[in-house]
Amino acid sequence: MAAPQNYLAVIKVVGIGGGGVNAVNRMIEVGLKGVEFIAINTDAQALLMSDADVKLDIGRELTRGLGAGANPEVGHKAAEDHAEDIEEVLKGADMVFVTAGEGGGTGTGGAPVVARIARSLGALTIGVVTRPFSFEGRKRATQAEEGINRLREEVDTLIVIPNDRLLSISDRQVSVLDAFKQADQVLLQGVSGITDLITTPGLINLDFADVKSVMSNAGSALMGIGSARGENRSVAAAEMAISSPLLEASIDGAHGVLLSIAGGSDLGLFEINEAAQLVSQAAHPDSNIIFGAVIDDGLGDEVRVTVIAAGFDGGMPRRRQEQQQERLPGRPASRSGVSSLPTQGGQVYGFRRPGELGWPASSTSRTSNGAGQSAETSHAPDAPAHSVQQPSGPAADQHEAQAATKPAEAPTAAEQASEAEVRTAAAAAGGDVGRPTSDLAAQTQELRQRLLGNSPYARSDTHAESSQRGEGSVSRPLSSSRPPLRPAPDEGDDLDIPDFLK
Repeated sequence: MAAPQNYLAVIKVVGIGGGGVNAVNRMIEVGLKGVEFIAINTDAQALLMSDADVKLDIGRELTRGLGAGANPEVGHKAAEDHAEDIEEVLKGADMVFVTAGEGGGTGTGGAPVVARIARSLGALTIGVVTRPFSFEGRKRATQAEEGINRLREEVDTLIVIPNDRLLSISDRQVSVLDAFKQADQVLLQGVSGITDLITTPGLINLDFADVKSVMSNAGSALMGIGSARGENRSVAAAEMAISSPLLEASIDGAHGVLLSIAGGSDLGLFEINEAAQLVSQAAHPDSNIIFGAVIDDGLGDEVRVTVIAAGFDGGMPRRRQEQQQERLPGRPASRSGVSSLPTQGGQVYGFRRPGELGWPASSTSRTSNGAGQSAETSHAPDAPAHSVQQPSGPAADQHEAQAATKPAEAPTAAEQASEAEVRTAAAAAGGDVGRPTSDLAAQTQELRQRLLGNSPYARSDTHAESSQRGEGSVSRPLSSSRPPLRPAPDEGDDLDIPDFLK
């Protein structure tokens, strides 16, 4: 009878570029077990400082071992030139982690090549990369985004760790060296949070197939880390993990969740259950949650929780909504001809037709100038806001006098009748004099009223036109070539003609 053979998942961690190699060195320092480390770089001098199991110098002919000069195209070409060497060191792997610091040359350009080769060999390929600090410059940030997008197309799952988020969990006195060490530490926790579930025996064991069911073709993923001590430590650590500053988006909507809980020998089963329930409530209701517990006596009374969420709809997690949009205020009620609509930049004005405003009909009167021309003038109600107001009172008299096309001649002695007598006679005749603009205009208007009397022509000229046109009427001059219509007087009627016209 053949002896049973031990089959262990082969996990390889590839650090490419300066940031990736530094992360690998950090993992080696803390003693990450059960994985094989591979360091790839175009900088031969930096590669010599690495303690990785396999060191691969790429781009020897292209860069002569002096680095890619922060040019992703150089890093990409260097990796393509050594594609066969990369394939050789990746053969036989069941899972490949590709770690790099995005924004530089070798890591940004070479990581997609390594991921493509690893995936073509049938390995579950997971990318764990960092986004650069803001102080590293805009060019580096732009190159990082382009590199992340390219790498996302070549891996099963991509975990992006924003270095700027580390500032929120760091002390203000932290040095630049320590800040980059913290970034390496987060990369370490991202890799170890997955590998420990497979390689380290614990209270609840997971195998490689469990991890593959969540991570295969999962697209972008989120990683959160939390740790706590004391009472309710597992729940507190889980809360920190799902609300970690490292999470650029919410894990809500994740169809696959890896939950790793590590603690000392006193870690209880009910503590694990409480932490798992908290995470499951934050994820999709139908999510596949794979969780495991690892015993590490080196943690003492500390509990550490690592959450990796993947499998979002559309391949991308939804951004956190920091605040709801304020409701735009409604349109204010106004009878003005101008309605204002509030916008973010101020106000946008829209004009409405006069018929929509509910203004009363304007009254119309006739005046004649010294040249014998007749014109209509509209007396509108109080002008609304944002409209041009006409002068009134003495200013109106002056305005109308100036508007005459020809100045009036001085009246004769026969014409200088009392204005009071004229208005009294007009009222007795049933006419409507209106407001006189001058003595001559008043007398001329009164004469016209007395000549026409209460005939329909007079009513039509003075009032009917205003009602027929409706609201919003404007003044229009009458043709000087057509005199006002007069009805033929009946025979026998005595006309009251002023003396100065006889």
